[in-house]
Amino acid sequence: MKKLLASLLLVLMVMVLAACTTGSDAGQEEPADDNEAEATENGSNESDGTEEASGENVLYLNNGEEPTSFNPPIGFDEVSWLPLNQLMEGLTRLGEDHTPQPAMAEEWEVSDDGTVYTFHLREDANWSNGDPVTAQDFVFAWEQLLNPETGSPAAFLGYFIKGGEAYNSGEGSAEDLGLTAVDEKTFEVELESPTGFFLHVVTNPAFFPINHQVAEENPEWHAEAESFVANGPFLLESWAHDSEMVFAKNPEYWDADAVSLDKIHWAMVNDTNTQYQMFETGELDIGAIPPELSDQLIDGENVTIDPLGGLEFYRFNVTEEPFQNKKIRQAFALAINQGDIAEYVVKNGVEPAYGFVSPGFISPSGEDFREVNGDLVGFDAEQAQQLLQEGMEEEGYDELPPITLSYNTADLNKSIAETMQSMLSENLGVEVTLENTEWNVFLEDQKNLQHQFSRSSFLFDYADPVNFLESFTTESSMNRTGWSNEEYDQLIADIKAETNEEARWELMYEAEKLLAEEMPILPLRYYNQVFIQQEGVSGVLRHPVGYADFKHAEKQ
Repeated sequence: MKKLLASLLLVLMVMVLAACTTGSDAGQEEPADDNEAEATENGSNESDGTEEASGENVLYLNNGEEPTSFNPPIGFDEVSWLPLNQLMEGLTRLGEDHTPQPAMAEEWEVSDDGTVYTFHLREDANWSNGDPVTAQDFVFAWEQLLNPETGSPAAFLGYFIKGGEAYNSGEGSAEDLGLTAVDEKTFEVELESPTGFFLHVVTNPAFFPINHQVAEENPEWHAEAESFVANGPFLLESWAHDSEMVFAKNPEYWDADAVSLDKIHWAMVNDTNTQYQMFETGELDIGAIPPELSDQLIDGENVTIDPLGGLEFYRFNVTEEPFQNKKIRQAFALAINQGDIAEYVVKNGVEPAYGFVSPGFISPSGEDFREVNGDLVGFDAEQAQQLLQEGMEEEGYDELPPITLSYNTADLNKSIAETMQSMLSENLGVEVTLENTEWNVFLEDQKNLQHQFSRSSFLFDYADPVNFLESFTTESSMNRTGWSNEEYDQLIADIKAETNEEARWELMYEAEKLLAEEMPILPLRYYNQVFIQQEGVSGVLRHPVGYADFKHAEKQ
């Protein structure tokens, strides 16, 4: 066994990601799935300021809306995992250079063949109730992640673990998983095959431990502040559902001396203009810039613009007419002008998406994935009209069935949907109806294929293009389109099995091109992170692939 050093490939990928131009109006929207969601690190304060009056150092943020769940395997979206990343910690945590650093594990070894990791947990790693964080806590949590009865949307992230996919698909058992609590503070993980970015994967909140003793006594331990146990920089002091949360510094955290804030106050305001007004009146420490104010505010000294690996897109439900037809899907995609949506609707420096994998992922030969694979989807109204006509003829349509475009409630989502509605009318002569619902309802309907044509977003869980591409295999819980393609499924399987990195990247290029040809989804724009923050706020760490970290945040 030898001490594992950070993967050179991962370092290169993340360094370049730090210069990428992916885009999102941060704080503008909710969650997403796969990691879908825009960052919602804005802040809001509806309290009376008693924290400051008592001399406490409190940072005021906005989570957009109620977290879906604080049970790590379940809340697979930004409104859950952004705050959860402050309450809990995994084996590794992303550092200032965006690479995995020791966290609950103070050191680890990896076998010569790269398939067995042995993590040594800190002796002073404790839960907020004083219990030690143990290897069994990780075994319990990761088994829950992969247990098919859990129904975790993040389970696919655990398929790197030996027996993970078989167990989650109902073909294996928990006993077959490559997870072993060697002793109280030694956790061994066996992988299906060498995975150079595994230390990055386990920074994801899906891999946070769960206090198995607490969870066995109370399966709903995560639902209320009174029962929640944390092992991260902060603990959950109070939680008024759908209204606000207060986090307090966790005295049991192993690195508590590095935490400057006394508290974080989270509001739940899902309107960009409202939260900006609150920022202007000093009720928020960090906020988002409304698109209509972007031109006048974007160059301000109190504005930060950071890269964020991800994509906003729309899903076609191929089980519903007319989107069972590939040419009709292609026609809708080519009728949307991504450049205009990025420049005039979203604004804030975002980049239009002419492919699916966002810029910043660097191949073994030093080339950016996006530059190598080029533009795969672009605006072409004339070609869109031709494809629509051909598709209608193939299906025997004299006119298209009614089309409903669905989005989750948020002001920017509404603006984008209205713009797309206008473009489809102008460029294809197709009239679409708009509908919107709140996030939780919207997400459940999308998972159940109850939307015909619906908005979605994706934030990368780890620094490799396959993370996005694997979401559209037939069995993926992240697919949500009804699309199935044997050739694509085989490509993804080959990518995961390929140990030669150059060959693996060639397969990923091929997979993205096939996805563009079949067009089960329509790309809109890449993400970035744009925030405006009050003077005196510093130390907020935002990762291009990963979740924002307030561990070292300060407020003067």
